[in-house]
Amino acid sequence: MVERGEGFYPRQVPIDAYGNGGFRFAGLSHRGSLLCLPGGMFAWEATLPSEVTLDSLQAVLEAADQLDVLLIGLGGDIAGLDPAVRAALKERRVIVEAIATGGAVRTYNVLLAEDRAVGAALLAVENAR
Repeated sequence: MVERGEGFYPRQVPIDAYGNGGFRFAGLSHRGSLLCLPGGMFAWEATLPSEVTLDSLQAVLEAADQLDVLLIGLGGDIAGLDPAVRAALKERRVIVEAIATGGAVRTYNVLLAEDRAVGAALLAVENAR
């Protein structure tokens, strides 16, 4: 489970901006990668697509029964996703979309506004597109 201390916001909210190595949401600025889950917004240790693993997504797996869709933002470009991650989430009936972080942020905001059961695992990027 991700610790609910520093790097935790207690609600799932839209993302206002991304880039410069972080994200802006709820009037706050967060530096680094981010997990957006029904239980809140969490700092995420992953920085590279290769670090998107079952271990790094443990909080997502624990929240899977509250999700229909997980958007994985893989940084500036689309990269490969570990098939074990996709299989573990499929087993829990979670649809996975692994795309560039910018597209993941935009899609996350739309689905959240539609009150869908959506989560996001977003690698921070320097340049917004």
